[in-house]
Amino acid sequence: MSGIYIHVPFCKKACSYCDFHFSTSLKYVDEMTNAICEEIIRKKSRVTDQIGTIYFGGGTPSVLPSKGFEKIFNTITKHFSVSSDAEITIEANPDDLDAKKISELRQLPVNRFSIGIQSFFDEDLIWMNRAHNAGEAETCIKRSQDAGFENLSIDLIYGYPLLTDNKWLSNINKAIEFQTPHISAYSLTVEPRTALASAIKKGKQAPVNDEQSASQFITLIDKLKEGGFEHYEISNFSKPGQYAVHNTNYWRGIPYLGIGPSAHGFSGKTRYLNIANNAAYLSELQAGKLAETIEELSLYDRFNEYIMTSLRTMWGTSLAKIESDFGKVFLTDTIKNIKPFIEKKWLENQNDHLVLTLDGKLFADHIASELFITEDDHLKY
Repeated sequence: MSGIYIHVPFCKKACSYCDFHFSTSLKYVDEMTNAICEEIIRKKSRVTDQIGTIYFGGGTPSVLPSKGFEKIFNTITKHFSVSSDAEITIEANPDDLDAKKISELRQLPVNRFSIGIQSFFDEDLIWMNRAHNAGEAETCIKRSQDAGFENLSIDLIYGYPLLTDNKWLSNINKAIEFQTPHISAYSLTVEPRTALASAIKKGKQAPVNDEQSASQFITLIDKLKEGGFEHYEISNFSKPGQYAVHNTNYWRGIPYLGIGPSAHGFSGKTRYLNIANNAAYLSELQAGKLAETIEELSLYDRFNEYIMTSLRTMWGTSLAKIESDFGKVFLTDTIKNIKPFIEKKWLENQNDHLVLTLDGKLFADHIASELFITEDDHLKY
């Protein structure tokens, strides 16, 4: 079944490390909600099967008033067939999930929160310029569970200068103690044009230490395995069978609609990107136009995307799928290209599926890029 991703481009504050598209002004929330609904209607012909997942990302979707969510849900259900057991996720910040907001969302079809905890230490949250504190981080999880939201995911960040190994271990253990079925953890990345990148450039902040990140990644894998979690994707862990359906569909190449400014969408052979400008997005939709750029994906684009996404998962890259979907030439080249990584024990062939080893997970992006194939590579044929 297809999915719908909705980008809500608003945040209370700008986190020091974030380069996602958002605005800290909530002035045009109602206009944005109306434009999102209009885009949903205009793109309804792009999906003919049932909707199996709806995912509100951002930005910080939880800043959207509950009446905004209700309007969007009403628009979706009017124009699409939504599965009765669809996974419906809202990314949320702890400070937004007070008792009133949780109660309101409980009346809507939402059945999953992805909560941006990041750390259970106040000093770290202040360093990140997060809007919540450690107390709110713990309280919102308990409050959500008490209200009946059992399908929760917790986000954590590692690899930043303030995070000692002891603090990281404490964060992991606390996340396990809450018994949420899903944990996402990301190594801090210094993105250009962020406050963090500027501070590092000026010498006001220490640069990210790759060895620290690698060590804390290994600790994460070990501790969550002990806690009964499966490492099913590089940054994602869940109790057995409780994977994030929406994100798993990304890695499986399932089509989805992308709604909202800066959102991406995927049809299987084309990808489109909405303009990352709130005013321009609103203007285009109000004028009856779609503010998007469409990219036709070549066979090589689709192959490289399959390598990049499948290799990140515990299910790995299927050699049979490479042959059936892309042809024997791609299979021959792939078998040749994986040899050095097999020899280094970074990759294993498990029942004709290429799977990263523990050491290989530290170099996932590098390995994937080395397995990419371009049209120039095949000119010799």
